[in-house]
Amino acid sequence: QVQPVESGGGLVQAGGSLRLSCAASGRTFSNYAVGWFRQAPGKEREFVAAISWSGGSTSYVDSGKGRFIVSRDNAKNTVYLQMNSLKPEDTAIYYCAASGSLLRVRVPAAIDYWGQGNQVTVSS
Repeated sequence: QVQPVESGGGLVQAGGSLRLSCAASGRTFSNYAVGWFRQAPGKEREFVAAISWSGGSTSYVDSGKGRFIVSRDNAKNTVYLQMNSLKPEDTAIYYCAASGSLLRVRVPAAIDYWGQGNQVTVSS
């Protein structure tokens, strides 16, 4: 079992930064690709970023490119999402997820494990 647990969300002003953390409660993340999704009220869940099991490959939603950085520290069993230059449209519940490959972790139906979600609110 892999049980992702998100933390680090909160309220920030536009232009500010947050770093979300996703820690594995249970088995290690080491053999899984890990992704981030977000869901705003009334909208579908959206892929945000992902990182391969080794950390050698990453993927980002177009609106996050140049602003968001996903990284991982397998020794700490933790994946991070650094979000810079935040905008009000980034406001959402952010979910951490794990799956078997970088491609699969971008697709909600292919996710093996979901976290409970963590709120990010960006004020204007």
